[in-house]
Amino acid sequence: MKAKPLHSEQLGVTPQDLGHRLDNPSLRRGLVWGSIGGLAGTMLMDLFGTGLFLAAGLPPSLSFSVCGDAAAGFLAWLGQTVAGGAPLGALLHYVIGPVLGAALGAAVTGIAGLRLDSTAKGLGLGVLFVEVVSQPLLAAAAVVLKMTPAEAVPWFGVAFAMHLVYGLVLGASLRHGLRSSTLPAAQPAGQNSAKIG
Repeated sequence: MKAKPLHSEQLGVTPQDLGHRLDNPSLRRGLVWGSIGGLAGTMLMDLFGTGLFLAAGLPPSLSFSVCGDAAAGFLAWLGQTVAGGAPLGALLHYVIGPVLGAALGAAVTGIAGLRLDSTAKGLGLGVLFVEVVSQPLLAAAAVVLKMTPAEAVPWFGVAFAMHLVYGLVLGASLRHGLRSSTLPAAQPAGQNSAKIG
């Protein structure tokens, strides 16, 4: 028995609705500021991780190497051969970081309950989002690389700390960018909004 294809109209969404939503200035701001915050968060997260690894006497590109090797191992399961290591891991970091940021940016501009009405909410949502979304990726890496519990515990611990940095930067960027885009425009010098009679 063949399943019938599901059309967007059956979900109450028409193609015109999708176009209208993508044309929404608020959504565009969320996507842009989320991407910016995701890129900045990724950069600072990686600098922080490099410092941690150097302080522990480990290679500074360790997280890139683990991510790249895990991705190569996963693709090998699918019959694809790619070189793992730090180059692939760095590429994945700098693709996934802005994409996750854009996803959170879209969510906070499209879901009323997620609107960033305070800095604390922005920081909290940024951290919560990345810590939850990253767990399947971290678990997949541990499985693909056949980590022992003694290897997996520090892997999850260091990833938690690095993602904390990412989430804080992402949340702060979104809060700042979305807040500044809703502030009233500044008036030219010498003009007062109130007229003196």
